[in-house]
Amino acid sequence: MAKRAFTFPGQGSQVVEMGKALGESFAEARAVYEEVDSALGRNLSTIMFEGPDDVLRLTENAQPALMAVSMAVIRVLETHGVRVGDDVSYVAGHSLGEYSALCAAGTFALADTARLLDIRGRAMQAAVPVGKGAMAAILGLDLDAVRALAAEAADGAVCDVANDNAPGQVVVSGTRAAVERAIEIAKARGAKRAVPLPVSAPFHCSLMAPAAIGMAEALTEVTMHAPAVPLVANVTARPVTDPERIRRHLIEQVTGMVRWTESITWLAGEGGVDSFFELGTGKVLTGLAKRIAPAAAARALGSAEDIKACLADWNG
Repeated sequence: MAKRAFTFPGQGSQVVEMGKALGESFAEARAVYEEVDSALGRNLSTIMFEGPDDVLRLTENAQPALMAVSMAVIRVLETHGVRVGDDVSYVAGHSLGEYSALCAAGTFALADTARLLDIRGRAMQAAVPVGKGAMAAILGLDLDAVRALAAEAADGAVCDVANDNAPGQVVVSGTRAAVERAIEIAKARGAKRAVPLPVSAPFHCSLMAPAAIGMAEALTEVTMHAPAVPLVANVTARPVTDPERIRRHLIEQVTGMVRWTESITWLAGEGGVDSFFELGTGKVLTGLAKRIAPAAAARALGSAEDIKACLADWNG
């Protein structure tokens, strides 16, 4: 029997006009945007649809915006009979996408998810003064090699492995000088590319500790239910359903590495997943799934056309 997993994108996939056409095609999508705007007390949907880009890229906007589009896709699928608990075996999300995954699986209410991501985005942005941190993608070296060069580059400062996205695609994060050293070391050790990322803060490293404290407080005040299907968590790359364990993992995730390669490998292996569906803006996770688990099918569901084609296949 076929097993499906829904995956949810992280920061970097946002783009001006995200979700706009979906809202024009489906009333369910518009209802999601309206509820998120109401929960945040601001017109996030206007920023999503009209920009400007530099405002959309702000962490406190990008994070709930990406979640909103992912949940818009979920709501449309639900009205056509697709249910996470019935038709999908697992959910997983990349960084902030983990909150989208949990909302889709019923752990968090939509309004609570929007508020949590607003808090998360602001806390992450405030944790490190602008310009003091940096992130870089190291392409063409394996995880162990990047771990070693990051430790060398730290030199008393901070340079951690932030994301293990796919074989040969690893991201480091830390203080700006340390990340710049990591780029030079990576080039000297044969990396195909080592490039700084256009981010506003150094995510998933120990510099984010103040943000983890903020999220611990926020997560104690929100209602959490067991998800309809297991979440494969970023920090363990293993399935979890217990709300208290999920809460701990979300706190750990702020400073911990996103173990995406291991997560997709587990899903396609022990999890038995043969079809990955990326719900929301962009196709980054679809590309990663094709690299990590080439035997599995992978497709992105972000537009009305994507959804209609998927439903036609889904229903045979």
